[in-house]
Amino acid sequence: MGNNHMKWFAALPDVEIVALCDVDDNHLNSTQAKLKELQPGSNAALYKDFRRVLDRKDIDAITCATPDHWHAQIAIMAFQAGKDVYGEKPLSFDVREGQQMLKALNRHKRVFQLGTQIHAGDNYHRVVELIRSGAIGNVHTVRLWKTGLPPDLGPAQYQTPPPTLDWDMWQGPAPQSLYTPQRCHFSYRYFLDYSGGVFQDFWSHIADIVWWSVEPKNLKSVSARGEAGDGIADAPRRIDIHYEFENLKLYWTSEPPNVLGAAKRGIGAFFEGDKGTLLCDYGSREITINGETVSDLAEVPKTLPRSPGHQQNFVDAVKSRTQPESNLEYARLMTMPMHLGLISYRLGRKLAWNSKKEKFRKDREANEYLGREYRPKWDLV
Repeated sequence: MGNNHMKWFAALPDVEIVALCDVDDNHLNSTQAKLKELQPGSNAALYKDFRRVLDRKDIDAITCATPDHWHAQIAIMAFQAGKDVYGEKPLSFDVREGQQMLKALNRHKRVFQLGTQIHAGDNYHRVVELIRSGAIGNVHTVRLWKTGLPPDLGPAQYQTPPPTLDWDMWQGPAPQSLYTPQRCHFSYRYFLDYSGGVFQDFWSHIADIVWWSVEPKNLKSVSARGEAGDGIADAPRRIDIHYEFENLKLYWTSEPPNVLGAAKRGIGAFFEGDKGTLLCDYGSREITINGETVSDLAEVPKTLPRSPGHQQNFVDAVKSRTQPESNLEYARLMTMPMHLGLISYRLGRKLAWNSKKEKFRKDREANEYLGREYRPKWDLV
C-alpha cells in the first residue's frame, strides 16, 4: 500500500517526495527503484527508522502505510513534529490509541486524512445525498458484509529473521514473538497482535458510507460470534456482529444478507428505511421504493461538493489548514465499533457500551481490551 501512496502523490504537481522509509531493505530498495521510474530525477533519501524522517524540518507531511499496530504512534509523533498525516486504515489498533490521536491532532493543530479512498468517489457522495434526502424514509436497519476467507497459513515456520528485516522494530509496540514469515508483511493482518483479519481490513471502507449518511449515535450494545482462523492465525475467519444504536440496528456478516441484490456483491451495505431500501457497494447503488428499483432519483438534488481526489483533498487541506473529508475526528467514531466488535468476539459474549464515557458498562475484563501496554522499548509517545 505504501507503493500506492507513492504513486498517487507522485502524480500530484504540488507534491515532492523527498524521503522513503521501511524496516525491510528489500522493500525500501524496490520502492526507490519504482520512484525513479515515476520521477527519473528523484533524490529521495532512504531511511529504516521513521523517527529520522520526522526529524527533518523540510518535510510538511508524511503518509503511513505500516501494519495497523504502528499507525497511532507514528501519527502522534508526526503531529508532535509538526507534520500532517495521510494514514492508512484502520485509524488505530485499539480504542485508546484513537483517543490519543485525536488529542494530539487538536493539541498540535495538524491535518489528518484516513486512507479510505472510496470515500472520494461520486457513488458514495450520491448515496449520502439520497439517504439524507429522506427518499427511503427513516433508516432503522443497516446490513454490512464482506465475503472471502483468509488463507490457511499452516503451522508456524519459526526461523532467524532475514538480515534485511529489522524484526524487532517491525513488531514495535506489539507483544514480542519469534519470527515466522506468516506473521510479517501482508499476512500480518490475520493475527490479533497486529490487526483483525478480513473484518478489520474492510470495515472502514464499507462502514464509511453508514457513518457518513446516517451518523449512528449512542451505541448501546455489541454482540459478536465467529470462527477462529486456520493454522497459526488467530484473527476471526468469519465474524457476525449485531450493534444496537439509538434508533438503529447495524449488522455485520461474513456472507451476504438475504436481501434482494446482495448475493451478487462481495461487499456491500443495505439500508432499510420505512419508505424503501438502498443497496450499494463501492461503485453502484440500487434504490427500491414501492417495488420499483432504480439507480438514481432525479428529483433529489446534488448537495455535496465532489472530491478533487482523495489525495488532492488531503494536499488542499494541508495548504488551507482545514480538515479533509476523511478527517480524524470522523474516522475515529467510524472506526471505534470495529474495535468493540472484535472485543466481543474475543470474549464470546454480548457487551453493554457507554457512549459518553467510551467504556463498557461494569465490565472490567472488556475494558482491559480498549488499550494495551506497549513493549517498553517501543512506547515512544
